[in-house]
Amino acid sequence: MKKALLNLLRAIVGLLFIFSGLIKANDPLGFGYKLQEYFEVFHIAFLNDYATVFAILLCTIEIVLGALLLLGIRSRNVASGLLLTIIFFTFLTFYSAFFEVVTSCGCFGDAIPLTPWQSFSKDIVLLIMILYIYNKRTEIMPLISSERAQNWILGFIVLISLGFGLYTYNFLPILDFLPYKIGNNIPSLMIMPPGAPQDVYQITYTLKNKITGETKSLTDKEYLSTGIWKDKNWEITGDPESKLISKGFEVKIKDLKITDSQGTDYNTEILENPYYNLVIVAYDLSKTDLIGIGNLNAIAINAAENFNIRTVFLTSNSAQDAEAFSKKNKLVMEIFYADAIPLKSMVRANPGVLLLKNGTVINKWHFRNLPSYDELSKGYFSVE
Repeated sequence: MKKALLNLLRAIVGLLFIFSGLIKANDPLGFGYKLQEYFEVFHIAFLNDYATVFAILLCTIEIVLGALLLLGIRSRNVASGLLLTIIFFTFLTFYSAFFEVVTSCGCFGDAIPLTPWQSFSKDIVLLIMILYIYNKRTEIMPLISSERAQNWILGFIVLISLGFGLYTYNFLPILDFLPYKIGNNIPSLMIMPPGAPQDVYQITYTLKNKITGETKSLTDKEYLSTGIWKDKNWEITGDPESKLISKGFEVKIKDLKITDSQGTDYNTEILENPYYNLVIVAYDLSKTDLIGIGNLNAIAINAAENFNIRTVFLTSNSAQDAEAFSKKNKLVMEIFYADAIPLKSMVRANPGVLLLKNGTVINKWHFRNLPSYDELSKGYFSVE
């Protein structure tokens, strides 16, 4: 029974670590953004430039530890590594939940959003299981006895795990869990459907009796149902407290506002264009790949000349910086502005490009795997 329990816990923990690592390695840039939030909380923002490197390495460690646990290879080192890792993550999730500093832990990326308290609870359960595994680490036998074979397997797992994170960083996530994924219609994700449930709040009042000095707290429903509001001896003191009871429908895209340098809203004009249009995203011009910008600029020129395709350039930089950047790089596209957060979600690249039609994301590309103009022409523009 003890052996069966140990093997069961190994399977659960190992598979969960592999899944967690893979789902984050699928989008290392997104995980890096989450790490930057933690860096800001702990006042170590000087590490922000290395966030993606840390993200890829952490994902690799998770996958490797999970795989080795399943295979029983180097069980003592793996058990120690798992214990240190889960203690570290448990501390982070508790800190986030208790101090309400990071609203989503990022444990499973954007695939399975968890609140900090949900993630902390998950980590507590994992901690208990890993403690058992750690205590029984000497009883774990490898599936392959040859030490040489074990070393080859270890090297292969590290290579595959690290390579996967590097691939998705350079060529976009394989699975896109963001609202701007291919096939999604952006305008429809920005509106509240008719009849959608709204947030429900409970209002609590603090009342004080003018004669006796007695105080009591009543919810808004109790305040009305008891009729205490009719009694002139009771008065509301302080500010009412509002508590969310049930979460209503939440639009998928709520923070995208595209404007020109004067602040004029261009959401409708750009997002509901009935023809093909290219949207180039470069949220931070100081870190934008200039070769990628040059290639996109060439595509924009040919697309405009031959098919009258409109290309717009979105950035979160100031108008002054964007205009200087445009002049320096001889950009031919119109420049518009939006907040960095939605731009980072649009495409995990700087720069990246989306092909839109009627507000639907037809395709998207990283600057490292851009299609040629001829491919765009034959695949989309000439068959419109």
